[in-house]
Amino acid sequence: MVILASKPQILKGLEGVYVSETKLSYIDGLNSRLYYVGYRIEDLVAFSSYEEVAFLLYFYRLPKKEEFELFKGFLSGSRTIPHDVVELIRRMALRRAHPMDILRTAVSYLAIFDPELNLIGREANIRKAIRLLARVPTIVASIYRLSRGLDPIEPREDLRHAENFLYMLHGKIPTEFEAKVMDTIFILHAEHGMNASSFSSIVTASTLSDIYSAVVSGIAALKGPLHGGAAEAAYYQFKEIGEPENVDQWVREALKAKRRIMGMGHRVYKSYDPRARIMKELDAEIANKYGGEPEKLYRISIKLEEVALREFESRGRTDIQPNVDFYTPIAYTALKIPPEFFTAVFAVSRTVGWTAKVIEYTEDNRLIRPLDYYVGELDRKYVPINER
Repeated sequence: MVILASKPQILKGLEGVYVSETKLSYIDGLNSRLYYVGYRIEDLVAFSSYEEVAFLLYFYRLPKKEEFELFKGFLSGSRTIPHDVVELIRRMALRRAHPMDILRTAVSYLAIFDPELNLIGREANIRKAIRLLARVPTIVASIYRLSRGLDPIEPREDLRHAENFLYMLHGKIPTEFEAKVMDTIFILHAEHGMNASSFSSIVTASTLSDIYSAVVSGIAALKGPLHGGAAEAAYYQFKEIGEPENVDQWVREALKAKRRIMGMGHRVYKSYDPRARIMKELDAEIANKYGGEPEKLYRISIKLEEVALREFESRGRTDIQPNVDFYTPIAYTALKIPPEFFTAVFAVSRTVGWTAKVIEYTEDNRLIRPLDYYVGELDRKYVPINER
């Protein structure tokens, strides 16, 4: 056995380590910029759609009109999930399983119904990716309905991606504004560099496992409160605060107790998350339109941002700013999506990012196999169990 003479540098959490080249997204964390395939996120939210963003991430360019219609047709025509998958969801929902646990299991089961499951190559992977992109929303909507004792609603091919998702959740076609809000959330969550769930996906794919297994790995990683679960934690944080006038005291007590303010800070962004800025502006419109709980949550969030940033600045921490999870709970609440489903809806959107990452990485695949540095004893004497 070879033991290194000196301890190697260990970068906890792989911070600052690059594992691949990508054309998918670029995060300028110092200057609050996010790009998908070179396009600024602000422009894509303003002028594009989630379907067009999906095409962009799979093909590295915006589509021409005719090919976009074909892409949307394949996507909308692939939304139905097998009856066996619905029944699996029903059984798990009756056991009150968490939506993310049901989603993870349902996607794994869904794999056996894909006729191209074990085909390799870029074109086959794109077809499988589009099927996943189409069916994960149907799975999540079915989980929502069945967990409430309601029958699932069949998807409609004539509705847009975000529009159809809300229709399957609530049984009615959403307003244009509601569809816009959902589409914006989907775009903002579509892709975001080598985050924990994307890395999990490519680790699995690097073994030449199938794309469904890779997405299951992404879902499992996303479940954690330090990743996809942050929006749910932020929602309960706002509920704990209760009223805007309670924010000052709550922040002082939270910081004294060294509690983390959920939705604040990011591993990559050292300035304001551009996605949070977009959601903040949209939430202002939501609060004005809806009133009620969304408006109250919005006022709490605005006050919490103001007070927390002031406190952080007094401690020399200007790098801690709101991230997208700080402001999405307001929009989810307006869309009548309960907090336990926030992370599952995140997964609906990020499916395109996971699958695009897998397709890109496996084009020039290398098995991901890092090292760990052994610090234990060596050559210990084995003692039989009767002599211990």
